[in-house]
Amino acid sequence: MSARIFRPAKTAMQSGLARAKEWVLDYDAGVPRQIDPLMGWTSSADTRTQVRLEFATKEEAIAYAERNGVPYRLDEPNPRGIVRKSYADNFRYDRLGTWTH
Repeated sequence: MSARIFRPAKTAMQSGLARAKEWVLDYDAGVPRQIDPLMGWTSSADTRTQVRLEFATKEEAIAYAERNGVPYRLDEPNPRGIVRKSYADNFRYDRLGTWTH
């Protein structure tokens, strides 16, 4: 069973980067999911897919995977561009977009 090491994207609900700075190790599914015939829910006998480990640095996550013999793939984050925009820019008289209200 392999794992994926990545840094999650920031949430769309807030503008801050509170939970987007740590690195996460998620296990890939080793067994495909099955549909329960009675309830119709999807389930799996593999409980490792429920485990989500968080690390402060990328090196800690890689060291954990190598120490425990877990094959991993590393997904580097894309650099985020700097957005310089303020709320007052919505009401500028020389704005580029059309005024819709």
